[in-house]
Amino acid sequence: MSSLSVSASGAAADAIAAHVPALVADQVASRLFAQDATLWGPEAESESRIRLSWVGLPRSSRPLVGEIEALRDDFASRGLTHVVLCGMGGSSLAPEVICATAGKDLVVLDSSDPDYVRRALGDDLEHTVVVVSSKSGSTVETDSQRRAYEGAFTDAGIDPATRIVIVTDPGSPLDQDSRAKGYRVVNADPDVGGRYSALTAFGLVPSGLAGVDVGALLDEAESVADLLAEDDEANPALRLGAAMGGTVPLRDKLVLVDEGSGIVGFADWAEQLIAESTGKDGTGVLPVVVEGGDAPEVRSPAADVLVARLASVDDDAAASGDDVRVSGALGAQLLLWEAATAVAGRLLGINPFDQPDVESAKKAARALLDQGTAASEDPAATDGAVEIRAMGGDWLGSASTVAEAVDALLGQLDPEHGYVAVMAYLDRLGDADLAAVRARIAERTGRPTTLGWGPRFLHSTGQFHKGGPGVGVYVQITTAPGQDLSIPGREFTFGDFIASQAGGDAQVLADHGRPVLRLHLTDHDAGLAQVTAALSQGGRG
Repeated sequence: MSSLSVSASGAAADAIAAHVPALVADQVASRLFAQDATLWGPEAESESRIRLSWVGLPRSSRPLVGEIEALRDDFASRGLTHVVLCGMGGSSLAPEVICATAGKDLVVLDSSDPDYVRRALGDDLEHTVVVVSSKSGSTVETDSQRRAYEGAFTDAGIDPATRIVIVTDPGSPLDQDSRAKGYRVVNADPDVGGRYSALTAFGLVPSGLAGVDVGALLDEAESVADLLAEDDEANPALRLGAAMGGTVPLRDKLVLVDEGSGIVGFADWAEQLIAESTGKDGTGVLPVVVEGGDAPEVRSPAADVLVARLASVDDDAAASGDDVRVSGALGAQLLLWEAATAVAGRLLGINPFDQPDVESAKKAARALLDQGTAASEDPAATDGAVEIRAMGGDWLGSASTVAEAVDALLGQLDPEHGYVAVMAYLDRLGDADLAAVRARIAERTGRPTTLGWGPRFLHSTGQFHKGGPGVGVYVQITTAPGQDLSIPGREFTFGDFIASQAGGDAQVLADHGRPVLRLHLTDHDAGLAQVTAALSQGGRG
């Protein structure tokens, strides 16, 4: 059995006191778990009607357990134990946290960076099984990753159909094409969106093949399902949802800090769930994933920050300050945060199941690819190994160095409501040290700061950047690949593709009037050192 605890104090407790009684009176919890599509207003109803099956997954996903175990045994009998997942957004983040928490190895290929892709392709191909996860198969990132693995297997004399498992919606183009090619296909529930899909085949198949006991994960979720469906003021989902979306004035930066929860990487999964679900119509809650309790946003939270502390199930400490404190087993927390996010969406007056600005960035990227180039305008300045470009307004001024350009961008930051987003279209493993600049910028500015790896974050905070409040400033870092990588059957390369994704992302932000500083590394190592130094040092005067 699993238990959940949500305690709150200060502003979070006030929000719970203000909103939970009305949520109970309106029977929001029971209606949510009865899949009532009217909870978010008439404009959201058509989308909600086909997105609510996740509430029943702890029970409806049970038949998958035996199917996954049989697949795992079959692969293991052939010595195939190296599991790779090709997927984006919720399709990759949920298995990543599930496997990391269980201590099981899973390679997550959720990048278009040529170096990142090449590393995955070259890692123990002889013993590799690949799970390709996509609702329709139309996601270009996942399609490109699948093509790369098909090519690698074929070149090695291996039939791809013996190594690739497809997870997709029934009847999708990917479903039909894959079955025709003789691939193993596992269908997911079509009435669940990607970021709510942790307990569908998208979350369970790669996790189970990697060795996770997915039946136990479903047990954890099922043990709290009835609790989360109760119209009761003690309902943890109502309490957490009210704290997230009901503070007055709205504390729209939710800082996620792990304080010994034992769930590895949970904040990264929660980040995409919350940001993509709520960041639209000029409102939303920006999740800010921080390194620990010493992060600037935790030590000295700004007035618009709410700190969510992810605690151990054995930790009985109460919340303090203006915080909310959450504990529970992984399966229980997956269902809790999904329900709480849906509740927060109701309080915010938005549809928590669409992602209009993710689509806009995809269209912009495709347009650049169709033009046969991802090149942007000439740089405003070149400083050493870095080309400097400014978009989204005439704010760069006379800045001609990376440090001056960073200062100019930070000069656009709203000191009371703003945030800084670092968007790194780089190799998130090879360039992992860049992540240290996040806390330095937060310290320097006194404002919440996020760092996302492109294109991964496009399915997460990327929606909030464009659809949420227009108070962010954005640093985009790109690089020319040392060695590009072709995509079988495509006229463009992985290098072309990630460049188009970065260009499309920046263009949509600029079209929304949001200031973007684009820093392109013409020499990767030297340029990255320059950018890291400029982001880490100095101040705004």
